[in-house]
Amino acid sequence: MNDLLSDALENRATILGPKDGELLEANGVSVRFVITSEMSGDHTGLYEITLAPRVIGANLHYHRFMDESFFVTKGTLTLQTAEEVRQVGPGSVAHFPRFTPHSFRNDTDEEAQCLLLFAPAQKREGFFRGLMQILSETPIDPEKYLRLYEKYDSHPVDVGRMLPVRWAERK
Repeated sequence: MNDLLSDALENRATILGPKDGELLEANGVSVRFVITSEMSGDHTGLYEITLAPRVIGANLHYHRFMDESFFVTKGTLTLQTAEEVRQVGPGSVAHFPRFTPHSFRNDTDEEAQCLLLFAPAQKREGFFRGLMQILSETPIDPEKYLRLYEKYDSHPVDVGRMLPVRWAERK
């Protein structure tokens, strides 16, 4: 029988202010680390994503070993699955379990922001650091991008359209 009085309690809490946490920025995308894989023992990762107007966060992809959830906090995000495209605003939540193709982008002329939750975290900070480095390069190297995706459990549905670019560049 489990005796609650014998539990060894720990003080491992992390409390962050609205601007705390490492911030990465490149090419109209910013990522702020809120709860890192290190903080959570790799159980969860929480990241604040900000997309400038007309910027793609990620084209259609899926994960084999983690679930991904979006909590929209500002503006309007366009979320896509294999079967549907929806625009969602502040307060909206979307959950994409493993093997569920999904994408997100900002189709508007206003900034959009969301909290992105990965479970488990799969050391997602490495993905975001690598992504920001690749997005800072001109031109973007598709092979390098694909290797980063594969390393961090992101699998493009259409390899030919995996690079995130501004809508203006897609014409």
